[in-house]
Amino acid sequence: LGEKQHDDPEFVTESHHQMLWSLLGSKEDAHDSMVYSYRHGFSGFAAKLTNSQAKKLADLPEVVHVVPDSFYKLKTTRTWDYLGLSATNPNNLLNETNMGEQIIIGIIDTGVWPESEVFNDNGIGPVPSHWNGSCESGEMFDPSHCNKKLIGAKYFINGFLAENESFNYKESLDFISPRDLNGHGTHVATIAGGSYVPNISYKGLAGGTVSGGVPRARIAMYKGCWYLDDLDMTTCSSADILKAMDEAIHD
Repeated sequence: LGEKQHDDPEFVTESHHQMLWSLLGSKEDAHDSMVYSYRHGFSGFAAKLTNSQAKKLADLPEVVHVVPDSFYKLKTTRTWDYLGLSATNPNNLLNETNMGEQIIIGIIDTGVWPESEVFNDNGIGPVPSHWNGSCESGEMFDPSHCNKKLIGAKYFINGFLAENESFNYKESLDFISPRDLNGHGTHVATIAGGSYVPNISYKGLAGGTVSGGVPRARIAMYKGCWYLDDLDMTTCSSADILKAMDEAIHD
């Protein structure tokens, strides 16, 4: 990873292919080895290499660092009260920004369940003009699932597949799309920017209106965490996470 030497993303990607070509000896091997090219916010790439190939790559003078792919488990985060964003304070940043209507929250997680009422766009204005992203089609997901609230949804699985070659698309419970399987991504998106939903209770208790910390913010989901059926766990490849971050910067 490092500073981009070109403003054109295509030139950045081409420089990555050239580096792999010089290392592996052919365009075909370079193409097959490449997992991701990070080309928007920074310059770098993820590739399938042997230990000796990775060592040779790390020794090149133009290479800053080479690290193996890592996998992470899902965690929680702190509360909105800690951030001082209570909606009951009329003078805080939340109210001064109309509940964050021009804010776009990018979330890298397990995906999103778009039918959830927390993604309703009632009373929300047009999509911000600075948004350049999109909603990708996939298993049980298409662009019609997005609206003025959920304005972006993409998925990144190549890093996961590079480490889990036995993964079976057809038999897996997970959706090969931005759709959420276990609800973690949907829950995180709700906490961050869920819309107001009235008349909510838990088994008839604690009734009222729920919302996320920034109720009018827009949500862009980048699915980079996948369910491993054999191990009954969800894991997130650092290669997929970095690609999601790179796309989010572009969007």
